[in-house]
Amino acid sequence: MDRTACHALLANRNVRLYLGGQLISLSGTWMQSVAQGWLVYQLTGSAFWLALTAIALTAPVSLLSLVGGALADRYDRRRLLITTQLLSLIPALLLGFLTRSGHVTPGLIVALALLLGVINAFDLPARQVFWGRLVPAELLLGALSLNAVVFNATRVVGPVLAGAIIAAWGTASCFYLNAASFLIGSASLLAMGPQSGSLPHHSARPSTSLLAELQEGLRFVAAEKESSLLLLLIAVISLFGIPFVPLLPLFADGILHVGPQGLGMLAASSGIGALAAALLLTLQREPRCKGRLVVASGLLFGICLLLFARSNQYYTSLLALLFSGVGIVSLLALANCLLQHRCPMPLRGRVMGLYTLTLAGMAPFGHALMGLLAGTVGAAAALSLGSTICLAAVLLTARPISRLA
Repeated sequence: MDRTACHALLANRNVRLYLGGQLISLSGTWMQSVAQGWLVYQLTGSAFWLALTAIALTAPVSLLSLVGGALADRYDRRRLLITTQLLSLIPALLLGFLTRSGHVTPGLIVALALLLGVINAFDLPARQVFWGRLVPAELLLGALSLNAVVFNATRVVGPVLAGAIIAAWGTASCFYLNAASFLIGSASLLAMGPQSGSLPHHSARPSTSLLAELQEGLRFVAAEKESSLLLLLIAVISLFGIPFVPLLPLFADGILHVGPQGLGMLAASSGIGALAAALLLTLQREPRCKGRLVVASGLLFGICLLLFARSNQYYTSLLALLFSGVGIVSLLALANCLLQHRCPMPLRGRVMGLYTLTLAGMAPFGHALMGLLAGTVGAAAALSLGSTICLAAVLLTARPISRLA
């Protein structure tokens, strides 16, 4: 994206409002993620409970993301996002109150994570396609790149803040700050023009049933063999690779012995790598989505995740997580771009709903599997197996995916 395109985007008031709201809201989300994992680990010391909490957060996406994608094609996406932001502050406030009052239990944490997961199932597909109505088509790639920069910047800021806040004021403060961040995110969306993210006037709410629209989206992806292959690769990586995040407290405390601040730095290291990848994608003069870059990114992620799993040195672990962040964000951004380019705008919400299903919908099964393995053979052995399977999947799909452009 060249300077002219970047200037055109940032000159748009709605773009600035959305990016600013995202920066604050997502920073709070990452703070809560780290604090919640640390709280569960302090209460239970159990890989099972860490995995169960992650399952509760992601399982609703498996069931509802396709419906969420269809709704994003039907309704005003700005209003959908305002609604999900306001609803998301409820579990954050409750978790903060329960923690501060000393009444929090692992079961209550899981229940509140499940509530937030239901909200996310409708939030994520709408957020994936929101830019398609917010900016002109020629600026879409630049907008997605800037959004990736903001998202991954929060992966650095949020965990670092969480580690410092937990050490200074306790985990409840992270939950209260996250609730406040949702209010700010809602306010930024409310401040936009009333037509931001809305459907065109000629695309009035369709008369077909929601089920028929879901079937239409599924038929489109099934007919697109290349899109199906990309989604399959994402599903495998979501199942066996991405679930390393909930296991970080086990590595921080049981293997590396670095405490909550070290945990924050481990999570932030992956975020720094992700931010670097997003910046590299943004600074390309002519951003292009190429299949061979998807393959290279997948190999980088799998190799570095395997290195992290086998390391017992703190700084080696930080470096491995940094480059794994580069790999996974590059892979997902490029795959997302290829999928959106291969589908027409009227179907984009449903295709992104399926993308959300494969990315986040596999997570509950991955968390369950990795949690079970970590409790049986240890976190390091479980993650070694998962990263090896990811590498095998990339290698098996490398030739056909490399031909995509």
